[in-house]
Amino acid sequence: MRFRTVAAWGFVIVIAVCLTGIAVPASRAGDKKEKAQAVDSGSFGIFVKGQRVVTETFHVEQINGISTIKSQLKETGSADFAQKSELEITSNGELLRYEWSQASGGSLTVITRNDFLLEKISTAESTKPAEQPFLMPSTSMILDNNIFVQREVLVWRYLASDCKPEGGNLKCQQGPAEFGTLVPQDRTSARVRLELIGREKVNFHGADRELMRLNLSGENFIWNLWVDEHDQFKLMRVLIPADNTEVIRD
Repeated sequence: MRFRTVAAWGFVIVIAVCLTGIAVPASRAGDKKEKAQAVDSGSFGIFVKGQRVVTETFHVEQINGISTIKSQLKETGSADFAQKSELEITSNGELLRYEWSQASGGSLTVITRNDFLLEKISTAESTKPAEQPFLMPSTSMILDNNIFVQREVLVWRYLASDCKPEGGNLKCQQGPAEFGTLVPQDRTSARVRLELIGREKVNFHGADRELMRLNLSGENFIWNLWVDEHDQFKLMRVLIPADNTEVIRD
């Protein structure tokens, strides 16, 4: 099962520093090891035509200037559809490593080589991983299929780089901002656009709640995303009208 998409990243914690005033504790001189700081964790329910089909459990943390975004996907009532991923990026958004694998066999890894991206793909039948280079900078965003926490990180990057607080509101650049992304499972690259729409009242778990809406779009898709500006801009809801799909934070 796949929900076709495009988009991802990782200036994790930057949005917390720039827009919510939450400071990142600095390690003290003499400390041997900095403790990992949790940025976000939880789960998303993925619903198709109102039925929960997949649950994504995720965890985002930062330590020693490295952000790690982990995700696990499990299909409702079945162990056959199980995937996991781990994305590591530096504090300035450069990719260190991305890994994805599935229970039924097969895995992939994305690394940087000579300042560009290199994907290595392994299958159950292969003895040596196939390699596919991408002439994309190391700051390109990973936006893999079905992994919605990566969309959250994309929103954080957009807000940190293209928006600023002004008079109690966020002021963003005119028009959508564009990002180059890599979709490793599809072995393709794409450009996506993200645009801040504004505050809206949304029915969330049976109650009206004011959230901030953004639109994520590409060549053949448009998604609606809602984040909570009062809770470090965490992703709360995603609506994909063309696929009758809705994603809700549990």
